[in-house]
Amino acid sequence: MKKIMVVLMFTGTFLTTKTFSQAKVDPANFHGATANLKEYKALYIVNSSDEKKIKGTIRNINNALADPRLKGKLQVELVAFGDGVEMFRKSNHYDTLLTNLQEKGVLLAQCENTIRERKISKDDLLSFISYVPSGNGEIIIRQYQGWATVHP
Repeated sequence: MKKIMVVLMFTGTFLTTKTFSQAKVDPANFHGATANLKEYKALYIVNSSDEKKIKGTIRNINNALADPRLKGKLQVELVAFGDGVEMFRKSNHYDTLLTNLQEKGVLLAQCENTIRERKISKDDLLSFISYVPSGNGEIIIRQYQGWATVHP
């Protein structure tokens, strides 16, 4: 009986391993995943005032929008909270880059908790952005709606 159990366990392990192993792909012939879906959604998150991170995130969004596999299939939202509010301040000169994103259909959203807690007036922020009650709430909701979350 013990031998039968060992044989059954070995057979089950072998079959499971064989079933779930990946097919070998020649790296020279791999050109990325195929975008089979009709629509893709990505939420980009900025909670830093670091210029490199802000510009890097904007560059990442532009790269995703330009990806030929995603052309016409990608919906993007950029949400800022915490120190990320600096990205939307009029005085920080990201307006041209952000206007360019918005013209491409990107939703630009600022966390209202951040501006309330830091006593920042909406008049100090770019006039063309939207507001969400909380950045974390937005991330949670979008995650459960099937959005990919990207935090460069």
